[in-house]
Amino acid sequence: MKISVIIPAYNEEKRIETCLKNIVTQIEKPFEVIVVDNNCTDKTAEIARKFGAKIVKEKEQGTRSARDAGFNAAKGDIIARTDADTLVPLDWTRKIRESFEQDDALLGLSGPGRYYDIPSFIQYKNWISSMAPQFLRFFMKHDGLLGFNLAIRRETWNLVKKEVCLDDKNIHEDGDLAIHIARHGKVKLDRSMVARTSLRQLKKIEKLYDYLIRRSFQTVSRKRHPRN
Repeated sequence: MKISVIIPAYNEEKRIETCLKNIVTQIEKPFEVIVVDNNCTDKTAEIARKFGAKIVKEKEQGTRSARDAGFNAAKGDIIARTDADTLVPLDWTRKIRESFEQDDALLGLSGPGRYYDIPSFIQYKNWISSMAPQFLRFFMKHDGLLGFNLAIRRETWNLVKKEVCLDDKNIHEDGDLAIHIARHGKVKLDRSMVARTSLRQLKKIEKLYDYLIRRSFQTVSRKRHPRN
């Protein structure tokens, strides 16, 4: 199975090099690496090219639109996604490939995160990153996906890409993706597939509340999931 790695990016010149070094030194190298230039005004794209990444430009600002552009450009059998501030395990691509090859029903795979910029003692069992997927499991009876550490089959993306919600300001776009994928097959959270990532966007209490609580409720409340 060929794996395409997608990295949405907006002005990530301080982080993208470390992220890409992590990807290109995987035990099993990916088939392709795609960095989505979401209106960068810094050297993100220039640095990414040095690592052989394909650059896809997306003018519509936002995580969901950047994700969609990268997923649509992918040519591999499996689309894996991470973020510019994230370091995945060195066996990440191998574990993804093995998981999908061993389970034909598996359509979406994810893992939790450990935040390298907050004290480790408050991250017992990776509860912060696991909260949104647990929320989905409680209300929707299936696991969720975390955008910095996920993989889906490309054929599955082709099934759901016209159904996923476009409004990522009020929902978790990764949780919404999991909801749509779960209609067609299995979504799994593998707790052993832990990535190291940043909590930089959520360090203010109001942003943490908005992300963990408000958006989670908004995501699961759309049981019919209108595309808006």
